Amino acid sequence: MTDKPERSLLLGLFGAGRDNAGRSRAAGIYGAIITAAILDTAGNRLPTDALVIAVVVTLVVYWLAEQYAELLGEDVADGQLPTWSHIGAGLASTWPMVSASFAPLLVLLLAQLTGASALVAANIGLAATVVLLTVYAWSASRAAQLRGRQLLVVTSVAAALGLVMIALKDLVLLHLH
Repeated sequence: MTDKPERSLLLGLFGAGRDNAGRSRAAGIYGAIITAAILDTAGNRLPTDALVIAVVVTLVVYWLAEQYAELLGEDVADGQLPTWSHIGAGLASTWPMVSASFAPLLVLLLAQLTGASALVAANIGLAATVVLLTVYAWSASRAAQLRGRQLLVVTSVAAALGLVMIALKDLVLLHLH
């Protein structure tokens, strides 16, 4: 058996190959991971409003930087820059990197409004982000036509990534700090 089917699976699953739906899924996964990382590391250090701003600003910077790197690394050819419509399409297809943070941040804000402390609200937002990451992985897996055990494994890996991030936070920030 060749490695071509596995390569095709990975390319489809993580958005390579310039498929806009795949790029959007990959960007959403990346955005969810960045959101979780910020909530995880800064959730006990920043007030809720500053934390929300930090997440959104960081994601916008990552989104623009990723698109700029792609523009220079892949889209500039033979001394020609891509058209504005091509640049706009690339920005639109990867906007989920930023918008992936909206639901977890809304959950965080609602938790704070209902009386949770900033730290508890950040942890609730982090839990929502882990759920979102799991949903993105499930969606990407379904789009790659995974079923049964493969679907379970890929989705579980995403959930495990989020849970490992939480465990590392607890270990580093709470026990080693």
